Amino acid sequence: WLNRALASLQPAGPAGSRDCFAIGPIAPLVVRGPAPVLSWTPRRLPPASGDTVMRLIELYRHTDPVLARVLEERMGLATIARVGGMDGEQPRPAAAGQVRVYFAESAGTAAKFLARPDGPRIGALAFDGWDTHAAEGAMNGRLATLLGALDGAIAAIETEMKDAWRETVVAIITEFGRTARINGTDGTDHGTATVALLAGGALKGGRVIADWPGLKPGKLHEGRDLKPTTDLRAVLKGLLKDHLRVEPAVLATKVFPDSVVVKPMSGLLQQA
Repeated sequence: WLNRALASLQPAGPAGSRDCFAIGPIAPLVVRGPAPVLSWTPRRLPPASGDTVMRLIELYRHTDPVLARVLEERMGLATIARVGGMDGEQPRPAAAGQVRVYFAESAGTAAKFLARPDGPRIGALAFDGWDTHAAEGAMNGRLATLLGALDGAIAAIETEMKDAWRETVVAIITEFGRTARINGTDGTDHGTATVALLAGGALKGGRVIADWPGLKPGKLHEGRDLKPTTDLRAVLKGLLKDHLRVEPAVLATKVFPDSVVVKPMSGLLQQA
């Protein structure tokens, strides 16, 4: 959807048509498409999470059982469980530090490019590791480490954007939420509703915009998930319309096809 939005923008400034910048070994899905996107890969990448390793083994179990068996033997199930947090151990300080450094360096680098007079207007970063099926650790553990790293990434963006921060919007979004209840391995499984975070000097911030449905059993979606009350497309439409001046008709038919009934959320930005 972000690539489709990019395609609808008039090229502006020295960056011309290459008006989007992505960080990572591959461009995030939201910016893939016909519109050109600049990309950069950090010199150091975070280690694969235990969840990723287990998913790879499960994939190969169906497509290449021999390779899957070798992977299991070489890594050892205990190692997989420890790296993924499934044995209940806290993340090792070195690993947690790597996550914080990677998040901050990636975000800071993106901000430096965006803040340049000849830089792009849009940046896209994908931070992985949030699929916390086990040992989630909201206060001390995987989730706490990730949230701390995300906080550091936002701070790095603000620092590196300098004066351009006043004209900046940072949207932090994810594909799906988590279950309302903890599962049997002290984690949460794939859910429905979640939270979107917005930051930046261009925002009318300092508030929570929500129609909170509650967590009572009768209020949960399908008896297990937080119930959705806001369409994420409304939030993104509001930002694209008021910040990047994308026409509502384009948003409803091209950027988010067949979404006429989802109106852009208003009042997200500071008054010009």
